[in-house]
Formats: sequence, C-alpha cells, structure tokens
Amino acid sequence: MADKVSSIGGQALMEGVMMRGSKSMALSVRDTDGMIQTESEWLKPQKWYNKAPIIRGVVAFVSSLVMGVSTLTRSAKVLDEEEELSNGAITLAAALGVVFAVVLFIVLPEVIARLFSLIYYNVLLKSLIAGVVRIGIFVLYLVLVSKMKDIKRTFMYHGAEHKTINCFEKGMELTVENVQKCSTRHNRCGTTFLFIVMIISILVFAVINWVLDALLGGLMSGAVEAVVFISIKLVFLPLVAGISYEVLKAVAKMPDNLLARILRAPGLALQALTTAEPDDDMVEVAIRSFITVYKMEESPNEPLQKFGELDIIDVREYLRKELVGVEEVEADWILCEVLKVKRGELAMIKKVSLQSFAEIKKIVERRKNGEPLDYITNHAYFYGYDIYVDNRVLIPRMDTEILVSEAIKEIGNREAAVLDLCTGSGCIALALSKNTSANIVASDISEEALEVAAINLEGTGVTLVKSNLFAEFAYGTFDVIVTNPPYIRTADIPLLSSEVRCEPYLALDGGEDGLDFYKKIVSNAKSYLRSNGKLIMEIGYDQAESVKQLMRTFGFVGLRAIKDLDGNDRVIIGQK
Repeated sequence: MADKVSSIGGQALMEGVMMRGSKSMALSVRDTDGMIQTESEWLKPQKWYNKAPIIRGVVAFVSSLVMGVSTLTRSAKVLDEEEELSNGAITLAAALGVVFAVVLFIVLPEVIARLFSLIYYNVLLKSLIAGVVRIGIFVLYLVLVSKMKDIKRTFMYHGAEHKTINCFEKGMELTVENVQKCSTRHNRCGTTFLFIVMIISILVFAVINWVLDALLGGLMSGAVEAVVFISIKLVFLPLVAGISYEVLKAVAKMPDNLLARILRAPGLALQALTTAEPDDDMVEVAIRSFITVYKMEESPNEPLQKFGELDIIDVREYLRKELVGVEEVEADWILCEVLKVKRGELAMIKKVSLQSFAEIKKIVERRKNGEPLDYITNHAYFYGYDIYVDNRVLIPRMDTEILVSEAIKEIGNREAAVLDLCTGSGCIALALSKNTSANIVASDISEEALEVAAINLEGTGVTLVKSNLFAEFAYGTFDVIVTNPPYIRTADIPLLSSEVRCEPYLALDGGEDGLDFYKKIVSNAKSYLRSNGKLIMEIGYDQAESVKQLMRTFGFVGLRAIKDLDGNDRVIIGQK
C-alpha cells in the first residue's frame, strides 16, 4: 500500500479535506448538520509537461493555486457561506492571490533590502537580506493567520490530512484511532514547498542580482533600476518554483538518514504553524476523502460522488445517535418511509439526498419529543396489513394479533355475525374481514376513531356503528363478540412511556382497577350473543384471573386463556 502514497496528497478546506491522486480527486466536507458530504471527479490525463523536470513544478504550482481557490469555494458552498464562484471568478481570485504574494514576498523584501543597500552596498548581502526578510515575513504571516478562528480550524483539518496520509504510509488500517496516533507533519506538505521556494529564491536571485548588477548597475536611476530588477526576478519566479518542486520531491524520497532529517527539519518545523491536532470528527472527514480517492485510483469503475448526497451509512449513524433508547428497527422504518422503499430494498440504497435527509431530521425531532413513529408516518403494520393511524386512535399492538388469530379460529368458515367492540383504528375488523367470511360490525363511542376506521375499512363491507358499547344493538344479534377494550389502571397511565401517553386517553383508561370495561362488557354480552356464542377479549398481562372470575359470575363457560409471546395470559375466550 505504501507505494500508492506518492500519488496521493491533500489540502485542507473549509470544514473539510481535499485529497488528490494522479487520476482522481475527492472533497469531503462536514456540513452544518454534522454530516459528511463528498464530491469526487476524474482528473484529465497528464500531458508531457506534467512529467518534464522543472516544467512540471511550474505547472503543478499554477494548477494547485487555481485548484486551491476552486476547492475552497466549493467547500464553502456546502456550508452555505457563499455561492459557488464561476470559472472566471476563480481565476481572478487566484490572480489576486498571486499579486498579493508577489507584493508581500517579492516586492517588499526587495524594497527593504535596497534601503539597507543605501547604508552599505554589497550585491550578495542585498540578496541575503531580501531572502531573510522574505522568510521573516512568511513566518510572521503564518503566525498572524493562525490566530484567526476559522484558520485555526482549517489548520486542524490540515493536521487531519497529514495524519491520514501518514497512517496509510505506515500500512495501518485507516481508523480514527490509528490516524490519531500519527504525526501532523509530512515531508510533502505545501508549507515545506513554500519554505524551499524561499531558500531557492535566495540562491537564484543572488545570481540574478550579481548578473544584473554587472550588466546594468549605474545605468538607470534608483527607482527605475528597482522596477527593472524586480520585474526580471518575477520572470524567473516560475524557474524558482520548478527547481523547488524537484528539491521537494527529492528530499521527500530520501532514505531516513541524518542528512535527510537535516534537510527536512526547517519545513517540518514550519508545519507547527500550519497544522494542529484535529478532533475525531475532522479525522473522519480526512479518512473519507482519502478512501474515496484511493478506491478511484485502484478502479476506473468507481462511481463518482457529488455534494448534495449523503452515505446511507452516515445517515444510519445519525439516526443511531439521535434516537437513543429507541429500538434500532425504527431507523429502518424511518428510511423506508422517506425513501419510499420496502425494508428488504434498503440494502441496495447507497446514497440519501439532502432533501430526503431534511425529511428524516423532521421525523427525528418529532420522535425525540416523544411522538410515536406510527403517528408521524401514519402507518402501523398489523397482521400483515398497512394500517392508517394518527393520534385519534390507539396504535395496534402485536399482542392484539393473538386476539385476531383466536377469533379467526372461532369464526371458521361460516358466515358468522361478528361484532368488533371498541374498534379504534378498525385493525381487528380489517384482519377478520380479510381472513373470514363473517358479516362484521365495528363499533366505537369515539366519532374521531370511527373516521380513522372508515379509512382502513373502506371497501371491506364492514359496517361501522357509533355506539357506547352495546347501546345501539339488538339482543341476540352476534355469533362472536371480539374486543380489545381500555384496560390500563388510571394510576398507571402517568407512569407509561411518553409514546404511549400520546395515545388517546379514552382508549387507555380502564378505571381504578383496569376492569371497568370488562365489568360492563361481560355483564351485558350474553344478551347480545346468540346461542353458544363466543366472547373473545384481550386483557392486561395480570388480569386473567379477575376477568375469568367475572365471566364465571355471569355464566360464561368453557373459559380458555391464550398466552402471548412473553408467556402472559393475553386473550380470554368464553362461551354463552
């Protein structure tokens, strides 16, 4: 793996890292939601001038400058800090950067060196003074910008970039823990390159000063001579960059011996100003960018990525962190709801759009406030059917499926008359209508609940009746009465989870002992059942004996208790 390092380098961005190989480039940025967005692209094939010594250094310097401005503006756009610049604007920004650098690091040192020459003139001393001043201005500039808050964070991302490449070089797995163990310094850093430019410029400009002084010294006024000398040096600046690039590559490839350490030391020391220890989030970004480029360098079929998309792995991690204490399966249901796919299709999803992620965040915020996911999505799954639910009805439970299964057995193949008492969402009536030939009536005292039931029971032939228990029915009407009445003790309701407390109080409150509805239903049910009719009721986990005794008191026979998956009696069946 180490032989790949020479083709991968990087740059710190606004809250991100750019990595670049010989064939590809990737930008990874942590956006304002804390998510990592990545964009990748293939680079144009290298030309002859990308390989020619000296010339390749000049080309690399110019392209790096333009690319640096471009990638910075693209990362800023992810953070919504500014609009992406046009190609013309990027070129202008790069040109202005060059002008600023020339004035600060070429013109100013030359002016200061000429002022010293007025006191004592020596062509080599003038070159040395200009070089020392240039290095001094460079160091001072780095010190000053490193104090700026945004630049500090950029330097931390710079450190993350170096750590990641160093980790890769060492042959270690690219994990946050491993990367954090590595150094923030790297031999191929741009800071080291700029320092080498400073040193090479002293040597090259000294020769230029000596030649120009011999040929043109005294022929022009001081001001004109200064302009001419500086202009000629600017012409040779690409040569300085080209030589510096070759020196950087040579020093970086040198075996780790004393001479190499001496030559690398100044540049590595300067990196103390341009790099800083990153936090783990920054390292994650650098790793993501590096791995993206590494895969593209290895495979020409690697798909491109673009800003505006998130890895579904990151979205899952977001859900895991945000929905603490919530069943992990809910993350799948949220993804299914927003992405409009079935759960079995989630494995094929790789990316999530920012628009979809915005919807996911809204769901998460409502979920964190205690609202049940079923109400948020208006979906509950019961007995294999998609049930519409909202806060007007109780959310169907798996325990109630046991009630339905037993009712289907009791109904059999006959066209029995069945009453679903306290129907709520109509989920029981729906399941019975789909699995039997019964004539079903579903009733509830709540007008709002019946509105929801009507949605779920549309087209089933089930009759909906608003009734306070049996008030609207005639005696001896039904073969089977099925019911899941409220059975929570009043005192226990405040102790329930916030999700359950969101459900209708009317559908939960079973009175002081939780048996209020059972007393009313059992005491009257025989009058509305036909001969040998069955009463099938869901009960609370600890109510079996109380309900059985109640049913015995009112003459029900053949009592049976059906257990739930936890081994608790959950359904009671009695015969008239």
